[in-house]
Order: sequence, then structure tokens, then C-alpha cells
Amino acid sequence: MGCGSCSSGGGCGSSSKLGTVPAGCNNNGTCMTSGCNKLDIYDWLVDMDLPSNYKPFDIVEVRFKGSRKEFYVNSDNLYLEMGEMVAVEPNTGGYDIGHVASTGELVRLQLKKNNVKPEDVVKKVYRKVNENDIAKYNLAKDLEWETMHRARNLALELGLSMKISDVDYQGDKTKATFYYTAEGRVDFRELIKRMAEVFRIRIEMRQIGMRQEASRLGGIGSCGRELCCSTWLTDFKTVSTAAARYQNLSLNTLKLAGQCGKLKCCLNYELDSYMDALKDIPNNVDRIETVAGVAYLQKTDIFKKTMWFSYPHAESWIPLPVDRVKEIAEINAQGRKAPELINTEKIEEPKAAAPDYENVVGQDSLTRLDDKNRRKKKKKPKKKLTGENAQAGQRQGQGQQDNAQRQRPEQRAQQNQRRNNDGPKEVNAKEGPKDSNTKEGNPSAENANKPRRRPNNRNRKPNNNKNQDGNKEG
Repeated sequence: MGCGSCSSGGGCGSSSKLGTVPAGCNNNGTCMTSGCNKLDIYDWLVDMDLPSNYKPFDIVEVRFKGSRKEFYVNSDNLYLEMGEMVAVEPNTGGYDIGHVASTGELVRLQLKKNNVKPEDVVKKVYRKVNENDIAKYNLAKDLEWETMHRARNLALELGLSMKISDVDYQGDKTKATFYYTAEGRVDFRELIKRMAEVFRIRIEMRQIGMRQEASRLGGIGSCGRELCCSTWLTDFKTVSTAAARYQNLSLNTLKLAGQCGKLKCCLNYELDSYMDALKDIPNNVDRIETVAGVAYLQKTDIFKKTMWFSYPHAESWIPLPVDRVKEIAEINAQGRKAPELINTEKIEEPKAAAPDYENVVGQDSLTRLDDKNRRKKKKKPKKKLTGENAQAGQRQGQGQQDNAQRQRPEQRAQQNQRRNNDGPKEVNAKEGPKDSNTKEGNPSAENANKPRRRPNNRNRKPNNNKNQDGNKEG
């Protein structure tokens, strides 16, 4: 995510030219699409008229790669706007380049939020960037991907149990910060020596946690939106499985874990409302004693304040309001049994709102694809032939088989005649004696060549085979 994910390329100001608005959104860094400006804030004071004798606040907030933000003093009173690139004073020598995140009174509120006193801010804003600064900045950012992979190979060669997840070059290309994750302490002194020889820059190693790694890399969560830690979440609070139990969620680690491998931060968002609703729910009422037997707690609806109980080997659950459960608990505490539980309360289910259109094709029906109501076509049983009809059917079937056997040799003879392209009379004269299947040799062949009545079959094609003289071949 971050600036590099802008669909128009370059992000907000990462490849802008001097004197133009930042590339990407082309809205001077205030598009607020959560992809261009990571951890950005909305300047709701930008359209307010300030007093004439008002002195602007001389501290600005500058944003760097990832979620890193720092405060700097604008000692030269430069006119800065959100999204502009400035050269600032780093922790070590040289200069660094970042984007202005907020100015004016918003910075005063940000200092108060982060518990930072204005007197503690000592680093300064040097100047607005020029073309040479932007060219060097872009060249340094292009080396980050290759540097990270080469550093990973060096760590593998030394056998270090660490994962280098990101590299951040300083704006003047004189220093690089390597962010890594590891389960324990890692002795990377030899690794720093080799990286200094290969890259010829100052090296700084910084260990981060799994949540910080997901915040820097970004991604899409199971809800379909960008990760909270990479867009607006700044503080990471501890999340325990008790938060899932209070909200009646299944303790499935695959569903409760986020992209960082830890429990999702969003489990804490609605935890306070659940804790307030649980104050009215009685504790230690997993079972209640009645005249009919012992009923066990099956389910609790916190917001409806309803608890479901059931007897052993019973299929139905009996809903009881919280007040009734408290009364039964007091009766059991006195050593008495409560009367039998009866399902007297009817819980009305919310009725679905009727659509304001006419459901013509039944697209709102959930059972429209079921085959229960469809009528299946029943196959009619075949009538058995009896008596004279059965004998006639057998004769007809035998006659059709005889005709098929008689026509097979005739069809072979016709195919041979077509291949030789000769008349039938010349072939008979050369071959000598006539075939037994001809009209003269076999009188039954004459009856076989007569057209017979065929059953009505539309797919059967008529026999249109003709010889060269235009007559049907016999």
C-alpha cells in the first residue's frame, strides 16, 4: 500500500517535478483515498479565516516511508502545504526527504495527542526540494528492492534466523535502515560488516514486531478493505482470546488471526459495548434445578438479554428473560426447586420488508432452485402385445431383419460399381455367370427390390442412389 500503490503511478509526490503538484492523484496530496497518503489526517481548518495578527505555528509534521512521522521546526517560515516535499534534518549527518503531513494548528493538536512538548522539537526543515534532490531521492528508492534481496542472501549465508522485511534509504543516499523480524536476539555484527562492504553506505538495523511488519508492507484484510494498521491505526494494543469469548465468537485461530499471524486488532473495537451489556447478565447460572429436572444453559443473547436452557435429551430450547433467570437462581440458592420451564415467551422474528417492486420471476425466493416442487415426467409403461397382435409384431420384426440382410450384399455391389465407373451390364458380361441375387438368377430378389413400406421415421433419408443412366440401381 502506501504511496507506491496509486493507480496512476508514482503516488503522491514520489515522482513529481519541481513547481508541479505531486504525481498520482494530482490533488496536491489531499485526495484521502487511503492508498496515496498513508496515516494521513484531514485538514478541517484549511477553509477557516484566521485573525490578521495570527502568527502561524512554526512546527510541521513530516511523513516518510511506511508509518514513520516526525515533527520539525520551520525556522525559516517557509510557506508549506500538505503533500509538498521538503529536505529535513535527520538523526545523523546529511539530509532526508519527506512529505509534509500537516501544518498550522493541526500540528499543535498532534503534539498534544502524542504527548510531545513543542520545546522538545529541535530538528529543522532545511528547504524545499529542488530537481537534484528529487533525482537523488528517486534513485535511492529504486535501489531498495535490490538491496533488500541481496541483504537476505547475506543473512542466509551467515545462517542468521532473521527475516529482513523492508529497507528505507535516506534521501541523500548515504544511509539505509534495514527492518527485520526475529524471534530472539540476533548477533548481526558480521552481517553489518559485509553489507557495508557491498553497499558502501551506513547501515542501521532495526527490529520490529509482526504487527509493525504488516503495517509497513500493507495488504487486504479478510473484510475486503486495506489493513487498519497500514491506513489509520497508530497504536497497537494487546489482543487476547478473552475478547473473542466475550463476543461469543468461535475460537478458530484461522479466522481470528490477521495477516501478521497475531489476533486481529478489530477484536477490540466492539469489546467495550459487549462488556457493558454483560453487566446485566447473571454469572454462574450454567445450570438451574426445576421440578422436571436440571436444565443446562445452551446460549446467551447479550443484547436481547435472553438465555436459552434445555433439559437433557430434549431437542427444543426454552428461552428465558434475564430477570426470570435471576429469580430461579435465587430460588435454587434457598434450596428449593423452581417450577417446570415452559416456553411462554414468543420471540418475534423481524419480518422482512416487502419489496417495492413486483417479484415477477421469483428472484427473491431462496428455494427457487430446489427440485422439490418440480413435476417429474413419468414414463409411460409399454403395453405388452398379446394374442394375434404379438404374432403380427414378431412377423414384422423378422421381415425387417430379412430385408436388412438382403440389402447388405446389394449395397456392396453398388459401391464396387461406383468405384469401377462401369455399367452393370458390362461387368456381368465380363465376370461370366450371373449372380444368384439378380432378377433372373433368383426370383426372390425381384420381390426384395420392390419398394416396401417403411415406418414413419423423419430422420431416415430416402434412397436416392442412382446410376449414370438416371435409373435406380437394382
